[in-house]
Amino acid sequence: MTPTTTTPFGMRATAAEVLDGVDLSGRRMIVTGGSSGLGVETVRALAGAGAQVTIATRNPDAAKPLVEEFPTVRAAALDLADLDSVRAFCDNWNGPLDALVANAGVMMLPIRQVNAQGWEMQLATNYLGHFGLAVGLRSALQSTESARVVVLSSGAQLRAGFDFEDPQFERHPYDPFVAYARSKTADVLLAVGISRRWAEDGITANACAPGWIHTNLARHIDKATLQALGAMDADGNLITPDYYKTPAQGAATTVLLAASPLLDSVSGRYFEDNQESEVVDGGPEVMAGVAKWSMDPDAADRLWDYALPVVS
Repeated sequence: MTPTTTTPFGMRATAAEVLDGVDLSGRRMIVTGGSSGLGVETVRALAGAGAQVTIATRNPDAAKPLVEEFPTVRAAALDLADLDSVRAFCDNWNGPLDALVANAGVMMLPIRQVNAQGWEMQLATNYLGHFGLAVGLRSALQSTESARVVVLSSGAQLRAGFDFEDPQFERHPYDPFVAYARSKTADVLLAVGISRRWAEDGITANACAPGWIHTNLARHIDKATLQALGAMDADGNLITPDYYKTPAQGAATTVLLAASPLLDSVSGRYFEDNQESEVVDGGPEVMAGVAKWSMDPDAADRLWDYALPVVS
C-alpha cells in the first residue's frame, strides 16, 4: 500500500509545533501512561491546546505536576495488566470521549510474567489492556461522532508477526524482545480492527511509532545493546545519537493522530516521523515502514475474536 497521507511536519517537529494554532477547547481525551516519558509531552501538548485530559496511570500521584500545571488535566487510576482495573476505569467514565491515546507500555521484561488471565505481561499490558479500554469506552467514543483512537506501536513490529499458535510463550522459550515485538504488532492490529469495525460510529483509529527516545521504557535493555545502538558510552553513561529524538519530538506523531485536523477521517494507517508509512515486508534488516503482517485485516479480525471473550 502506497502512503496517501502526508503532513508538513518532519521528524524533528515537536508535539507543540504540530498543534500550533489548533484549538482543542472542550475536547475530552484520555492518555494512558501520561505521567512519564512520552506521555508527559503528549499530555502537555494536548492540554496546552485546550483539551481536557485525563491521565490514566497506575500511580496518579506521579501525575501531580501536570495536574498542577494545567487546570484541564486530571489523573485517574488504571492498571492495564489488571482487567478489573480496566473495567472499573470504564465504569467510572462519564460523558463523551474525543480521543483515546493508548500510550502506556512495557518493554522487554527479562523474565516471563503473566497477568491474572494468564496472558504474557507485555501482550497483556501493551495490547489486551488497551483493547479492553477501547471496548469499554466505545459508547463514549461513539457519542462524539468523530472520535479518534491512537495506539502507540514501535518499529519492533517489523521483527515479528503475531503468533496465534503460541501467543503466551507456553510452548516455546520466552524471548523478551520477540514478546515485545509481537505486542507491538498486536497494537497495530488493534488500530486496524477498530478502523474496520467502528467506522460507522465515526471512530477512526491509527497506530504510530514514536522513534528512538531515552525514556524509562527502555530500563530493561542491557548495557551491551545500548552501547551497540550508540546510546551509551563505555562507562555506562547515556548518550544521544543523531537518530534519537527528544520526548517532545517523540510525542509529535501521537498528537498529530490524536488532534490535528490534517488527519480528519484518516483511519487504519500507521505513521512514523509524522508521515504515513509504507507497507513493507518485515524482517531483521528492515528499518522503516509497517510490516504487512501488522496491517493484515484477517489477522486483525482473528486477534479481535481471540481477545474479546477475555475482556467481556
